[in-house]
Amino acid sequence: GQTFFGKTASMIGSVHEQGHFQKVLMAITRSLLLISIVLVVISLGVLLFRDGEGLLEALTFAVVLLVASIPIAMPVVSVATMALGSRKLAEKKAIVTRLSSIEEVAGMDMLCSDKTGTLTLNKMVLQDELPIFTAGVTREDVLLHAALAAKWLEPPKDALDTLVLNAADINACNAFEQTDYVPFDPRTKRTESTLRNAQGAFFKASKGAPHVVLAMAHDKNQIKDAVEEVISRLAERGVRSLAVARTRPVANAAELDNAPVWEFMGILTF
Repeated sequence: GQTFFGKTASMIGSVHEQGHFQKVLMAITRSLLLISIVLVVISLGVLLFRDGEGLLEALTFAVVLLVASIPIAMPVVSVATMALGSRKLAEKKAIVTRLSSIEEVAGMDMLCSDKTGTLTLNKMVLQDELPIFTAGVTREDVLLHAALAAKWLEPPKDALDTLVLNAADINACNAFEQTDYVPFDPRTKRTESTLRNAQGAFFKASKGAPHVVLAMAHDKNQIKDAVEEVISRLAERGVRSLAVARTRPVANAAELDNAPVWEFMGILTF
């Protein structure tokens, strides 16, 4: 809890927002209390002015009537009922961390959740589908260059790098030398590596948002419709995508900064 992220997480965890069920119980309790007060006042007036009862006897009756009319046991009964419901859910392998969430889920019309292992395994899983848009490129080539666009010699810093490095052949990555690396930036929405192969030629590898990587491709006008069609089809199924691209090798690293020719290799799906 000493870091900025830790303090943020602890602040979020310390928020105790009143659930819908508690709000309904409080509304019912307030309504019944208001009705009870009105009836007690009427009863008190009848006892004092019509029946001629003494003040002490009338007040005693009013207090007893007021206490009896307040639904003190209603929250207890409601909690006990939901506790039994949480036990039934636990038998079906559903963990309930907040009893009021049972009522909230029961009133839900639609539940939108993440997929591909994020909920079940707490990690993303690469799918078999891997569309390719450069001739002569294989699935292994796309995975290799996706790994080259990360720091494969270090522990992965995020979930995407973990996904890529677990799927790629790290031994094949060791045949290249990473001379420069630009980490992910929310503004550019991609990572980029400058590499040197065994023949001494230099090239770049990048992975990131498909529309960003597509904009760099030298043949974007020719493949734009096909790429956008694949992305839309994947999005309709709730499948996320990560584009991978590389530049053509050049003899000098300085040439990479002068209008490099990017090839849109393919799209990883997860």
